Amino acid sequence: MTISVILDTDIGTDIDDCLALALLLGSPELRLEAVTCVYGDVTLRSRMVMKLLKLRGITDIPVYAGAKDPIGSSRPIYWEGHEGQGLLDAADEALQPAAGYAPDVIVERVMGSPGKIHLIAIGPLTNIALALQKEPRIAQNLAHLTIMGGVARSINRLDLPISEHNIVCDPDAAKIVFASGAPITLVPLDITTQVDVTDEGLKRIQAVNTPFHAAVADQLARYPRFQRFGRTSLHDPLAIGVVIDPTFVTLQKVVMLVEGKDDPAPGVTLMRQPQSDEQSSIQLATSVDTPRFEAFFVDRVVG
Repeated sequence: MTISVILDTDIGTDIDDCLALALLLGSPELRLEAVTCVYGDVTLRSRMVMKLLKLRGITDIPVYAGAKDPIGSSRPIYWEGHEGQGLLDAADEALQPAAGYAPDVIVERVMGSPGKIHLIAIGPLTNIALALQKEPRIAQNLAHLTIMGGVARSINRLDLPISEHNIVCDPDAAKIVFASGAPITLVPLDITTQVDVTDEGLKRIQAVNTPFHAAVADQLARYPRFQRFGRTSLHDPLAIGVVIDPTFVTLQKVVMLVEGKDDPAPGVTLMRQPQSDEQSSIQLATSVDTPRFEAFFVDRVVG
């Protein structure tokens, strides 16, 4: 059975969004219905997606720009400055996102196909929260919502930050999303930092030698973390992988709260097991089959 997907992304800052798109496009189980872009220069992010789709030979998937600014955050927009370098050129200024505002598109698509759309959120949750504010019923009309974000930070992972990027960039949006009652699978930083793409994977992608694969490989090779260490974490691709095959991870029901911008620790995700009389719609990934997913990722991307 093919899963209809909308991908909500902040592509361009970390390479993982680009790699997630490559995995999605290489997976016949998923049918990409639309891409929505969020956070910062959403027009540039949209152009990046459109350029990658064009290089793949895809012209019929609409890409929409969404919210530039968070609903609630005192932090400045995080922008590395390398976004689009090596992928976009002057001619790509002609690439413009489709008419429509991403949160509105999410509402229209979900309410128009109740129970059919699986939303995958791999950036700050602003677009999703704005859609929920406009039409709270999308929470019950989504087939599912898979999110890369948050951090459980057990005693064994004190190396991790207390708040994860996608959540801390708009903690108030995250509060809205996780309180919505939507069926959610959360793939947190604790788990995504356990899966990597290495120089061996880069070489396999380069060897495919199509315009699309050359662009993906070039973006990976340019990514500063990959240049320093010869590897980088597959944060967002793991969220895609869990939609394709949930057995890549172990899932556990949790009750979850998010600290908002006015709370003592904005962006912190607080998780616990439900009590016997509590209902929860949130599943947390608590472990991952690292070798199997890492091999799966490269095999799917190279086709």
